[in-house]
Amino acid sequence: GCGEMYKRPCIYYPKVIKCSTSCTTATPFYNHRKRGHKMAKILIAPVSTGLSADAAAKAFAAALNAQIFQAVDPAAETLLAQGKSDDWFDALVGKVAALNADNLVIEGITPDADKLFLAGKNVELALSLDAGVVLALKSDNTDAAAIAQQLNLAKQLYTNSPGLLEGFIIDGAAAALGAQVAEQTGLTFFGSSDKLQDVSALAKREAKRLSPAQFRYNLIDFAQKANMRIVLPEGAEPRTVAAAAICHEKGIARCVLLATREEVEAVAKERGISLPDSLEIIDPATLVEQYVGPMCELRKSKGLTPEDARKQLQDTVVLGTMMMAQNDVDGLVSGAVHTTANTIRPALQLIKTAPGASLVSSVFFMLLPNQVLAFGDCAVNPNPTPEQLADIAIQSADSAKAFGIDPKVAMISYSTINSGSGPDVDAVIEATKLAKEKRPDLAIEGPLQYDAATVPSIGKSKAPGSAVAGQTTVLVFPDLNTGNCTYKAVQRSANVLSVGPLLQGLRKPVNDLSRGALIEDIVFTIALTAVQAKQMQG
Repeated sequence: GCGEMYKRPCIYYPKVIKCSTSCTTATPFYNHRKRGHKMAKILIAPVSTGLSADAAAKAFAAALNAQIFQAVDPAAETLLAQGKSDDWFDALVGKVAALNADNLVIEGITPDADKLFLAGKNVELALSLDAGVVLALKSDNTDAAAIAQQLNLAKQLYTNSPGLLEGFIIDGAAAALGAQVAEQTGLTFFGSSDKLQDVSALAKREAKRLSPAQFRYNLIDFAQKANMRIVLPEGAEPRTVAAAAICHEKGIARCVLLATREEVEAVAKERGISLPDSLEIIDPATLVEQYVGPMCELRKSKGLTPEDARKQLQDTVVLGTMMMAQNDVDGLVSGAVHTTANTIRPALQLIKTAPGASLVSSVFFMLLPNQVLAFGDCAVNPNPTPEQLADIAIQSADSAKAFGIDPKVAMISYSTINSGSGPDVDAVIEATKLAKEKRPDLAIEGPLQYDAATVPSIGKSKAPGSAVAGQTTVLVFPDLNTGNCTYKAVQRSANVLSVGPLLQGLRKPVNDLSRGALIEDIVFTIALTAVQAKQMQG
């Protein structure tokens, strides 16, 4: 192994560990043994109607010393027919993780005229499992141009997902035309099921992105393992009640609703929510007195009196924050009806910032179709100075890494490198310089325009040679106006799930919700908070 000592704990290995394998980096969110290892995942996607992926899967499995995984079964078809693709993809990620395979060949979905809803799912399946795709065709046609056209049509499904297609195989008499077809399609020809050519390049294929399904599965999986107690000050807010019920049903966290039982039960009855017996509902009025003394002690430098403390503790966000300050709960989630300032102010007064943190900032995890990106800061700091922007970049990179994303940080601007000028660009240039000086271990580039940061072809054109342009996973916006508008535009226009905001820099996890948050947004924010709490406990 590399023998490196990891001073920042890994979630699955909470103490300082010494690497005993060949990996070179530690990422807390995943099973440490798998990080950094080469694991080929190849999906066989039949192009011909009626062609089974079975023979091709067996051939590639033998060549790659891989296990075979069948993705589709009757239960999967039922979920897809019900519009529950995400549930299927998340379940598949869990099944693949349980296999603990070094290499994996996935039998993709065969085109079927009777099941048209399945036809386009191979793309999403490959993206969810971060698998390379090999198109499989069976034909006795001796017209190379016709075969090439069939494959070029199939390629169109993958145009918005660059890097997925690895090549193709042909079974039948048309296999003799493989070299000609390869020239006309630009794809690698791997031979036929009964006679594969060199596939060694596939064995070296490494993970390229963190998919939404992988992020969701790992987030929920570890939140379940963490078993944290999370307080929800907006205890009778309908979306919050529904989210808390889901969290208990799935074992994501032990939620505490601060509200009277009558209020919560009235909401549950109106919304058709079944309240689990394990869900804690606490009348805030019964808790106030026990936190008066501790709160006065925490705020004694400000001369807080018991009378003032009682008054402030009528605010359930303040009360929930005191519960966390006294270690009675592990984290807090609020903001469905409160402003960000209402959520953060008590935390800054009673919890304080983490050691070494110069400010509190935020990051959203944006679950785009192809991968998960981190957007910061979209919720807290209106007009950060270059020094603050540098710290936001570092905090966001560390948060991304903690949740399984390889951080490649772009400092976003209306200018790429030296294409523009002005005070706003100068601030981003200075922030980039400071961030690099503070953390030379991080891949940080700026200024970059959004398209140069995220689109490989544009990044290559506008910033040739950059290790970040076109490959960005963490986008740091120059101010709150830009960041907040961008995340909401992406979230709503592209129907993207945004998880967060995750607040960075506090001593204990307090997380804010958008007042437009959906139930699933709240569920995932509770899960994020649970994971943060476990990380902070070490």
